[in-house]
Amino acid sequence: MKTVAVLPDGYTEYYSVDLQKDKRTAVFVNLFAAVIAIIMAFSMCFYIPFATLFSMESGLGAYIVRLLSLIVLTVLYLVLHEAVHGVSMKLCGTEKVKYGFTGLYAFAGSDDYYGKKAYIFIAMAPVVFWGAVLAAINVFVPEEWFWVIYFIQIINVSGAAGDIFVTVKFSRFPKDILIKDSGVGMTVYSKENG
Repeated sequence: MKTVAVLPDGYTEYYSVDLQKDKRTAVFVNLFAAVIAIIMAFSMCFYIPFATLFSMESGLGAYIVRLLSLIVLTVLYLVLHEAVHGVSMKLCGTEKVKYGFTGLYAFAGSDDYYGKKAYIFIAMAPVVFWGAVLAAINVFVPEEWFWVIYFIQIINVSGAAGDIFVTVKFSRFPKDILIKDSGVGMTVYSKENG
């Protein structure tokens, strides 16, 4: 089952999470994101020194272009990440995707209910898609541009901490679950008892 617009009879709430209200889970997800970012940044420093981001070998103008590009690409990435969630929802049968920003999180959500496999596809699509795209770009950019692109990759993977969290958690739930994702909160329904 990919998606349904109406919750079928017999389904009751099995689990819910709202990162705006559930502070404990939000702290865990944010710490998980920070650990991912630190590991990715630290490990890559052994291959491409972080100082190359600040290199002025090509002049002050090139340095400023790199830093401005980093800011613009970061904002653009946040929009494109949610766009991939939205496209994934559409591929699973959603007619209307809602986009928004809560001040802490950008989101794509809908009023539909997704089967387990469909939801895991939706949750993981941006990190997989952009991970592959950014890795390919990183191979071809000059060394002084490496950290600009790799920083976006760090945001891609660490920013998907919430998506990874729900994917692992929901993978352990019964096969019949249906997930409603409002954007910042998810409610899981099942015919089985919670």
